[in-house]
Amino acid sequence: MTANEILRLAADIGYLAGSICFIIGLRRLSSPKTAVGGNLVGALGMLLALLSAIADTTLQADFSGAAPAEVRTYIVWLGGAILLGSLSGILLARFVDFKAMPQLVGLFNGFGGLASVLVAGAMILILAGSNTQESPVSAIATAVTALIGSITFWGSLVAAGKLQGVVTEKPVRYRGEQIVKGLMALAALAASAAYIAPELAGNVFPQSTAFILVVVTGSVLGLLLTLPIGGADMPIVIALLNSYSGIAAAATGFVLDPPNKILIIAGALVGASGIILTRLMCHAMNRSLANVLFGGVGAIVQQEGAGDIYAGRVKSTGAEEIAELLRIAQRVVIVPGYGMAVGRAATPVRQLFEAMEAAGTVVEFGIHPVAGRMPGHMNVLLAEENIPYDRLKEMDEINGSFPNTDIVVVIGANDVVNPQARSAQGSPISGMPILDVDAARTVIVVKRSLAPGFAGISNPLFVADNCLMFFADAKQGMEAVLKAYKEG
Repeated sequence: MTANEILRLAADIGYLAGSICFIIGLRRLSSPKTAVGGNLVGALGMLLALLSAIADTTLQADFSGAAPAEVRTYIVWLGGAILLGSLSGILLARFVDFKAMPQLVGLFNGFGGLASVLVAGAMILILAGSNTQESPVSAIATAVTALIGSITFWGSLVAAGKLQGVVTEKPVRYRGEQIVKGLMALAALAASAAYIAPELAGNVFPQSTAFILVVVTGSVLGLLLTLPIGGADMPIVIALLNSYSGIAAAATGFVLDPPNKILIIAGALVGASGIILTRLMCHAMNRSLANVLFGGVGAIVQQEGAGDIYAGRVKSTGAEEIAELLRIAQRVVIVPGYGMAVGRAATPVRQLFEAMEAAGTVVEFGIHPVAGRMPGHMNVLLAEENIPYDRLKEMDEINGSFPNTDIVVVIGANDVVNPQARSAQGSPISGMPILDVDAARTVIVVKRSLAPGFAGISNPLFVADNCLMFFADAKQGMEAVLKAYKEG
């Protein structure tokens, strides 16, 4: 075999091995217990893909008669990009606050979309410089990449901004909103058609201009689609944008000449898994995707008279009483919410869990699929505290055990335990599956105040006969409970 044949075989084997690693890694991400290993396998797959890309690039350059210096330049650029990306990942992993993980995930989705757009733009410049005619398949792929990639980038920036608090978490509404979205979508499709088939636009402007129009209209559409979505719907939005980034990446694989197999495979896997996750998130909230994108239910104005509902009916408690109740309980379920993440209360919660287990109490965690600001947020948060995986129970698994539970401790959660989902017709959360904590013998809610959740509605649980409210910062409150429990 010649050197070129060996290089080609090595690149193909690397692409195949990388694809297998992606599939295995994605499968292992389905469980918190294997997720860390899944990430490492996926990272190995990406490394193999990058090394294969270097070999492939070297081979293509050699076939085209490029000088050795040009080949070295290709390799230096690719190697520099790998080094820069690796260093950026290490810095982000070490210095980004864990509380900011949802924002970071949102930004990663956006960077994926932006990378796809930049690759498509680079290919246009390359083709223009070589006077090469773009194939119909490549033209369609370029338009799809530019449109979906730009939607993903700007939509992800808005989502990250909402999660970070620099953009209002409330839906941004205005008169004629759906009409504006529809017109912009038509404009984006028209620009895409003008790029794919310039003759449809009468060849009034070059393809490069049409490409810019696709990017601009897609960017505006990304903003228009994401701004009206409230904070409560962020888990769905992040999953959907993740899918978009995968679709854009897969389309980018067809833009390249020759098409990049690993990019197509990886993008298709991310796109498909993102769609499945989005569907699961919608099911967990009893919402359709169309309702999330166009209904804007995410944050509703608080119901009038909510204060009257609570007035004189709320039973407050303190750390000492909670500790005493926990000491005599045989079975306890802890329900974490976004408030626990924001309040940095995971560590005292874990310490209390360990203390109760040491005392012989059966302790489990009830996890709602959309608790937090990204899919699996609570699972990741508790896994970081080394909570045993078998203690993390999903909603469907634990709901049937609440009638046999002595105490449920709800920390920073609201809408996911609101009984209105079962009883109130026309409520923003009507029909949404919830954790049936009100069926337990005693419910303790740790919360700063009686302020509503993102749905903006009152919670009848707070005035239930079996509910006690502990008004406190999540971390300080749980530290006080832990101290009282150990002292007793």
